[in-house]
Amino acid sequence: MERSQPNYRLIYHDIISIKCPGKKEECSPILNKKEISILDVIKLNMIIFGINDKETQIFNQKHRSYDESTILEILDYQAKNNLNNTQLANHFKLSRNTVAKWKKHFKNKHLHPVKAN
Repeated sequence: MERSQPNYRLIYHDIISIKCPGKKEECSPILNKKEISILDVIKLNMIIFGINDKETQIFNQKHRSYDESTILEILDYQAKNNLNNTQLANHFKLSRNTVAKWKKHFKNKHLHPVKAN
């Protein structure tokens, strides 16, 4: 049985309407997309809630999960911006080992060539 993805559009629409209506305009380009990716959810969180303290960031990072399309989007970002694994890991707050594992696992699936470290 395949798990369905939460309706992020509805969730964030409600959060913005109730907690911070002033950020509606800033969030609307993301919320108006046909599909909202995990990276979009991370961007929305940053817009709405801002940067948390270091302890909260560490906790949140440990509980993040990425679907295949998001991983491929991250790997394409690396290729388009000519980043090495360390730079990509720092940008997305990942471990270098995670990036290396993803590159090995998805090496034949993404569209852009990946720059070797």
